[in-house]
Amino acid sequence: IANFTNQRGIFVVVRWILQMHKDVPKAARFYKEGLDFSIDVCTLRWAELQSGPLKLALLQSPSETVVQKGHPSLLSFTVTDINNTVSKLMALGAELDGPIKYEIHGKVAAMRCMDGHMVGLYEPA
Repeated sequence: IANFTNQRGIFVVVRWILQMHKDVPKAARFYKEGLDFSIDVCTLRWAELQSGPLKLALLQSPSETVVQKGHPSLLSFTVTDINNTVSKLMALGAELDGPIKYEIHGKVAAMRCMDGHMVGLYEPA
């Protein structure tokens, strides 16, 4: 996903991106069925998923931790069919955060998913 050399000349590779979820298996299913991620590991507390070079880790949030709608993560994906992807994600519990926008460069949509996380979708023109 991201390989770079930092200011001290040390080569760094991003290992994964982490999201906190109340229900890890449900969140893993969301990414698998809605965005075609493969699931490498999935337990009640931890999951590791992959889509191309992107590795996404899901961790069960402690019961006292509440994910706030105002401070979610945002993952953005390029898709081949935004309407089909929106339909799949809505069937899995996501909500459109505004309408699908038809820009000159392509279609864009923002979706609010479980536990307040956001998914951005982009279909090139």
